[in-house]
Amino acid sequence: MSDASPVSFDDVRAAAARLDGVAHRTPVLTSRTLDALVGAEVFVKCENFQRIGAFKFRGAYNAIAQLPAEQRAKGVAAYSSGNHAQATALAARELGTTAVILMPEDAPRSKREATAGYGAEVVTYDRYTQDRTALGEALAADRGLALIPPYDHPHVIAGQGTAALELLEETGELDALVVPVGGGGLIAGSGLTARALHPDTAVVGVEPEAGDDTKRSLDRGERVTVPVPRTIADGQALNTPGALTFPLNQRLVDAIALVSDEEIVRAMRFAFERLKIVLEPSGATPLAALMAGRLQGLPRRIGIIASGGNIDTRRFIELVSQ
Repeated sequence: MSDASPVSFDDVRAAAARLDGVAHRTPVLTSRTLDALVGAEVFVKCENFQRIGAFKFRGAYNAIAQLPAEQRAKGVAAYSSGNHAQATALAARELGTTAVILMPEDAPRSKREATAGYGAEVVTYDRYTQDRTALGEALAADRGLALIPPYDHPHVIAGQGTAALELLEETGELDALVVPVGGGGLIAGSGLTARALHPDTAVVGVEPEAGDDTKRSLDRGERVTVPVPRTIADGQALNTPGALTFPLNQRLVDAIALVSDEEIVRAMRFAFERLKIVLEPSGATPLAALMAGRLQGLPRRIGIIASGGNIDTRRFIELVSQ
């Protein structure tokens, strides 16, 4: 990375030190059944076991922890479909401040309730007709709060990169690292980590077919906006890559794979029945890509980040019973 980069691997290392003893060091699972199914050795980084049930806690805590004390005392704001909402709410509570979270009206009920349960004030909006970034910025400005974006922030990106750092510390060099892509913060942090530790590791992102904004943007060489996706992968239902994450991912990401909602459900079912873990749709997209044969020139050793497991019982049963 050039010196002009807003975030570096040194920032990921610093985030790891900041999160030590605060974030969970989540397990890495292996399965002979999965290996035989996909024809490779697969390592599953289970961020569904992270605090709040997803990797997002890493970035939110890392960002809020670095706010000046005066600003932290005033509180923070965030916008999110669910996992970053919960992460910001919990991180704010852990760091002795308050949070106001803007969430879409159709966000999963379990995620809204959990966010409020961590002590945050929840404000809703219509994701299909309103601009959450503009709403979030206005909310923060009106109340004098520090805005903690879900992905477009150097400290958030660095925090998310610690999941890949832990994975690679445990597995050693991998031929490919497969990561879900929403706004691009997790894959940017993962890419920084992989490039620094093992430059030959291919960094592959996975998006739902209905929300292929990052793939289109990388193919075109500029940020592309698509209609707001309607997909079961609500954590990836974004319509344009981040202004900060996109140029990073142009340099760091080797390929983007797309998966259907049906393939996501198949992966969720497999994870539950054979790996004995619960994944939300967004958390299952890397596994779905492997199971559907979406990786070109299948590598021998593959790491995937199962990014989260926040899904309520009724919705999980509804999906996996299809």
